[in-house]
Amino acid sequence: MRKILLALFMLVSISSADIINGVALTVNDDPITLYDIKKRELENNIPREKAVAQLVDETLYEQLIKKYNITADLFDVNNYLEKVAASNGMSLYEFKSIIRQKYKDYSKYEEQTKQLIIRQKLTDKLVRGNIKIATEEDLEIYYENNPSMFTMATNVKAVQYASTNKNSLNTIVQNPYMTLPDVEKSSVNLDQRNINPQLRYMINETNLNQFTPIFSTGKEYVTLMILQKENEQTIPFDDVKDRIFNIIMQDREQKYLKDYFEKLKLSANITIVR
Repeated sequence: MRKILLALFMLVSISSADIINGVALTVNDDPITLYDIKKRELENNIPREKAVAQLVDETLYEQLIKKYNITADLFDVNNYLEKVAASNGMSLYEFKSIIRQKYKDYSKYEEQTKQLIIRQKLTDKLVRGNIKIATEEDLEIYYENNPSMFTMATNVKAVQYASTNKNSLNTIVQNPYMTLPDVEKSSVNLDQRNINPQLRYMINETNLNQFTPIFSTGKEYVTLMILQKENEQTIPFDDVKDRIFNIIMQDREQKYLKDYFEKLKLSANITIVR
């Protein structure tokens, strides 16, 4: 009797596994399983229909990546980060040091950057010659219509924590109300017009009542808790032209890609299995 029950239990388990791992639909012969759909529903807390739509879009995206043989390597990542660093007045080494402080796992940030580069390469492939390049007039209109996007607080009030022991500062960041004998605490007022690009970038990327990444001043380590950002002034147009151009072009790219993928879905061979 026990053997029969065991056999029945195994049969039910195998059948359940088949159902869970069964193919729900195919997109140009690439399968999406019931397990894929259920996992996406639970992870993103979304209904089944939205989970399926996301997975179909991602499958089509991966098929395009494969079709055009698009890849990204460490050279691409460093080249990308070097450009970001230069746009903020920093060297690649300085920018990386900030990123390593901001992200606990730098390899994850590197992978995210790699995926961003792959997406940009595909975008360039698809939209090249298909969207209008932003003109100087387009940039000026965007600048005038979005003044709040191009302001910078010239005066920043913060609490500075300094120590020769970096671990002590890490402890303070986790426990702001703790007092440690080897950590010196002081109030500071900073004029962003007179600080180096590395510190300016960190301050602008840090929200109020949050700590900047820990950085070295040569003799000691420092972190700032940002309390206030005051006296906002408009950044000159010439200083943000490149950023505006990128914003406009990215917006046009996204609109083109949205239409492209909608048409791609209509022409794709999508077969519902169960």
